[in-house]
Amino acid sequence: MGRMMDMVQRETQAPPCPRMRRPGRGLWLAIVALLLHLGGGSAAFAQADPFAWFTHLFQPNPPPGHVMKPMRPRPEVHRAAPKHSAARPKPSYRTTERPAERTSEKSGEKAAEKPAVAPSYFVAVLGDSLAQLLQQGLGEAFADRPEVAILRKAKESSGLVRDDFYDWTKAAQDLLASGEKIDFAVMMIGSNDRQTLRDANGAHEPRSPQWEEAYAHRIESIASMFREKKIPLVWVGLPVLKSERLAADAAAFNEIYREYAAKAGASYIDIWEAFADELGQYSALGPDINGQIVRMRSSDGVHFTKAGARKLAHFIEPEIRRNLDETRPRLDPEVANLPSPAADAPAPPNGEPEPEPVAPPPLVKPIAGPILPLTGPVLAPGGELATRIAPTGASGDRPKRQAGETSQQTSPLEAKPGRADDFAWPRPRP
Repeated sequence: MGRMMDMVQRETQAPPCPRMRRPGRGLWLAIVALLLHLGGGSAAFAQADPFAWFTHLFQPNPPPGHVMKPMRPRPEVHRAAPKHSAARPKPSYRTTERPAERTSEKSGEKAAEKPAVAPSYFVAVLGDSLAQLLQQGLGEAFADRPEVAILRKAKESSGLVRDDFYDWTKAAQDLLASGEKIDFAVMMIGSNDRQTLRDANGAHEPRSPQWEEAYAHRIESIASMFREKKIPLVWVGLPVLKSERLAADAAAFNEIYREYAAKAGASYIDIWEAFADELGQYSALGPDINGQIVRMRSSDGVHFTKAGARKLAHFIEPEIRRNLDETRPRLDPEVANLPSPAADAPAPPNGEPEPEPVAPPPLVKPIAGPILPLTGPVLAPGGELATRIAPTGASGDRPKRQAGETSQQTSPLEAKPGRADDFAWPRPRP
C-alpha cells in the first residue's frame, strides 16, 4: 500500500506539460486503491461485488473490533443465445375445431334458414342484348320465388334480319324440339334490325314494303311455334332511343310487333312511355320501381342500367306471376303443413255414440275494418249503387220541410251593457 502512495505522489509532482495529457494507467490504479482503502474491503470483496464500494462509501466507519461479514456473490445468470427469426416458432391461430366441421355447421345453418327448393317453373327469355338485361331484371324480380327459374336464351348482336349471323326461326324451333321444359317465354328483339334483309326474293331496304312483309313473316313463324306447343309468349316492344332516327325506326318496329305477334297468339307489351319523358322524348333519368329518380339508360342511349332493367322486368312480371298462380296455386307453407282435424280425431269405439261436435271458438274482432275508397261510388249493403229515394207526399212542401228539419228560427239575444256584443254608443251624463 505504501508503494502505491509513492506512485501517487510521483504522478502528482510531475512537471506540467504544455499540453494537457490524458490520465495514465498509474493514476487509475491509484484511484482504485484509494477507493478500496476508503471502503475498507479487500480484493476478494471487490471481486465479489465490484459496486459495493459505492454503497459503503457513504456509510459511517464501523466501530473498532467489528468484523465485516463477507457478502455473498451474486448468482450468475446465463442467457441463451438469441435464436434466428426463422427458427422461432410462429404463433398458431388455429382452433381445435376442424375446417370440415365448421363448413358443415355453416351449411347446416344456411339450410335451416332457407331450405333449398328445386326450380319447377321455367321462363325462357329470347332476343338480343336488351333481352339479356331483361333476363337479369326478371331474376331479381323473382328472387322471392325460388321455384321460378329464368333461362337465358338471348343472343347478343342478333336480330330477325341477319339470319346468316343467327337464325332465330331455326333457334326457336330447335329449342322447342329439344325437350327442355319451358312454361313461359319472353321475346325482346329489334335493336339490331335496322339493316338490309335478304331472303329468296333478294335484298330489301329497311322499312320498305318487301322488308316489312318478310320481317312480319318471321315474327308470325316464331310466335306460332310457341302457340302450337301451348307455351304462353310475351313479345316486348322496343323502348324510346336517344337517336331520333333510331327512335323513329323503333316505333315502326313496335307497330309490326303489335299487329303480327297478336295474330299468332302472343301478347304484346308496350314500354315506350315508361322510359320517355312527359313529351314522349328520350330521357336517361326516370323513376325506378320505388319512385326514386335515377339513371335508367346507359350512355349509348339504347341499353338499360341495373335500375332500368329492374323497371323493365316490372312490366312483364305480372304476366308471369298470373300464369304461375293459375297453373300452380301458391300455398302458404304454414297452412299447408297444418294437419287436418278429421285425420287427428280418434275413431269412436264400436257401439258407442259419436262425440258431440265442439263449438268453434268465437270470432275475434279485427283491429281494423276493410279499406273503403273515399272517391268510389256509394254502395248499398246489397252491393248495388245507392240511390236517393224520394219521400212520399207533395213535392212542393219538400224544400220547406227540409229547411225546417235542418234549421230553427231563433231570435238574437239582447246585448247586455258592457259586454263584447254591446255596440251602443255611450250616453252623455246629465
